[in-house]
Amino acid sequence: MFKDPFSFYGRIRRTEFALTQIFYFIVYFFVLIVKNNKSVGSWIEFTKLLPIYLLMSQGAKRCHDLGKSGWWQLVPFYMLMMFFSPGDFGPNEYGDNPKGEGNERYDAFGYDFKTGKTIAAGEHDPV
Repeated sequence: MFKDPFSFYGRIRRTEFALTQIFYFIVYFFVLIVKNNKSVGSWIEFTKLLPIYLLMSQGAKRCHDLGKSGWWQLVPFYMLMMFFSPGDFGPNEYGDNPKGEGNERYDAFGYDFKTGKTIAAGEHDPV
């Protein structure tokens, strides 16, 4: 979890996405408190940019987990889908399933090079 939070590539689970949202609102709350202090200049506004970038990158990865482009996070109310919908089973075009379910890729001889597992003949069709 949180292996590469500022990257726009890959997939993340709902838990990591929700924790990122909570982190953003905590930081935003403290920025509002400091901003209301009259002795602080306008530099505090720039401190909101890093959490917003983090929010966008994590949102794009959550969209990837649902099999959609990262631009879908700009659609109104799609955030609810990002919070409550389970991700695609197995790998999709954006990467492997972050839960690890269905990520096995067996060759014609029943061997998965990533995990080193083999299967008995006839258990599943080769990729």
